[in-house]
Amino acid sequence: MDDFSQLVFTTGISLIPFVFTLMFSILILGSSHKLLLGDKTLSMSAKFPRQLTLALLYFIAVISIVISLPVEKDTRNQVLGLLGILLSGVIAFSSTALVSNIMSGLVMRITKPFRTGDFIRVGEFFGRVTEAGIFDTEIQTEQRELVAFTNSYLLAQPLQVVRSSGTIISANLSLGYDLHHKKIEALLIDAAESADLKDPFVQIIELGDFSITYRISGLLEEVKSLISARSRLLANVLDTLHNASIEIVSPGFINQRRMDDKPPVIAKSPRSKKTDTLPEATPEELIFDKAEAAEQQEFVEQQLMEQIKTLQESLKLATPEKKEKYQKQLSIKQAKLARIHQLKKEQKS
Repeated sequence: MDDFSQLVFTTGISLIPFVFTLMFSILILGSSHKLLLGDKTLSMSAKFPRQLTLALLYFIAVISIVISLPVEKDTRNQVLGLLGILLSGVIAFSSTALVSNIMSGLVMRITKPFRTGDFIRVGEFFGRVTEAGIFDTEIQTEQRELVAFTNSYLLAQPLQVVRSSGTIISANLSLGYDLHHKKIEALLIDAAESADLKDPFVQIIELGDFSITYRISGLLEEVKSLISARSRLLANVLDTLHNASIEIVSPGFINQRRMDDKPPVIAKSPRSKKTDTLPEATPEELIFDKAEAAEQQEFVEQQLMEQIKTLQESLKLATPEKKEKYQKQLSIKQAKLARIHQLKKEQKS
């Protein structure tokens, strides 16, 4: 009996470090989970670094529990070695592409080459960003299609981003040598100004065998109307040149046509009818509907987060009379932000 009591006592003593480490780990992990992820108003981008921190804490807790096991040193080392093998196997068997995508996603979150709603070009694809995740990035093209790129692919490819402060749009056309370039340049600049482009300029791109190639360019400050602005510029170039009795036809057609008294090939502008019509929706509203909604959603989300932070700071310093008012406003803002996060989850599912 004495030997049994001694064995129980010895076993109990040896279990104390293990039990203490286990209880302490549970307490720390529970508190950390509540502290890091307890705020339901956090956005996905704000949650990600906290989730990484929590994963690191879980890893440290597992190692600490294994070290505190009441077993022989050799057995403990074998368990640690087994954990190392399991971890290496997980990394090895989860494809290198997955690890590469995660690392690329981290790099892009740090560098932030674009944001939701920006126009980007990747290879032959052009469109607006609808979602930028840790594994992939999704854009909406001019055909209203959704195209997803892995972040490792984006990081390896040349990425063109249209600056939100403005972009240059251009149009090329060829005209004959019988037209003086000074006259053409003035007309093209008028066309660009009519298309609401700022600081337009004309370049002579090529002196061909039968024609001169011109390029008219200008700064578009409202980049959301990029598609409409390009079409509007081309239409204004047509109208401006036709109104100046300058025809735009192929060099072969000009050289092969008999030069007689027949009128030039210029399309006549139809008579405009003065009717009260509602403003038409722009093509961008139809083409980039998801990208526009995602950008607006992100903008509202950022505003709400800033307002919630301000209200939380004001609540700490507020008098008892104003605390109830601030608390009510804070609850409303948090409910709106939670609703936005819920909508995001529903859109992804």
